[in-house]
Amino acid sequence: MCSTEMSECFRIAPDPDDPMLTRSVEGVDHEGTKRSVNVVTERPLTIFLNSQEIVTAMTIGDYPEYLAIGFLFNQSMLRKEDEVTSIDFDSELDVVVVRTKRETDYEEKLKKKTRTSGCAVGTVFGDIMEGLQEIRLPSAPVRASWLYSLARQINTAPSLYLSAGAIHGTVLCRQDVPLVYMEDVGRHNAVDKIAGWMFRTGTSAHDKILYTTGRLTSEMVIKTAHMGIPALASRSGFTAWGVEIAQEVGLTLIGRMRGKRFMCLSGEDRLVWDGGDMRNGDAETGAPSKGAIRNG
Repeated sequence: MCSTEMSECFRIAPDPDDPMLTRSVEGVDHEGTKRSVNVVTERPLTIFLNSQEIVTAMTIGDYPEYLAIGFLFNQSMLRKEDEVTSIDFDSELDVVVVRTKRETDYEEKLKKKTRTSGCAVGTVFGDIMEGLQEIRLPSAPVRASWLYSLARQINTAPSLYLSAGAIHGTVLCRQDVPLVYMEDVGRHNAVDKIAGWMFRTGTSAHDKILYTTGRLTSEMVIKTAHMGIPALASRSGFTAWGVEIAQEVGLTLIGRMRGKRFMCLSGEDRLVWDGGDMRNGDAETGAPSKGAIRNG
């Protein structure tokens, strides 16, 4: 249950009961007993920008419009100031076409292709460091109590991960309120859906936290920075390049979240050690320990 501002909590949430996202497969368990289990589906989605085919991505198939918009935005093919005139999705062809008022031509950019390290391997085009030199993220505080609350809410919310597994989740949060929870076979797709939702709704990024179930790789850090989100958290671990980029752009990077434990490898000066953490008080009650110093 959301701890604050119930009306904001989970504006978009996973739907593990959607029959389009899983199917039943029969097998045998470790005792040789026949069982049926739900497994997530995969289907191709081809993304066009105006008349140009950009990429075909493997996805579970929900929110194709947000995925297309977010992918194009995170590849710097779609600008913040661009006017999107239409988004057309053909469910029979698994094609989504994004049309903009500005004429586009990314033939040269498409020639330079990099495969990402994510599950359901993704693709980025052009120089993946493009534009990072100019990014300096806002110095937004992150309270330890928010992290504990978010982890509890997200990890217990109904999801495809809990019902079928083999999937990643990404959640856009404000303080301790989870707003939009997207899942996909690749963490890059899940974060692109978040980016697409933010673009279409005009949601500001300066006070948000992005939570992911996946590893904190360079790709995840770059996309978070490009979206303008000042904090990225995960229950998984880090890569060295991801940490280096986070430090360069001023991203608060928090990983290995387990219970009331975590590691912060970038932006530790922006952490606020408030109630309910081991550093400044009792882990359960938040009562200050002897000699504890509070920063908020």
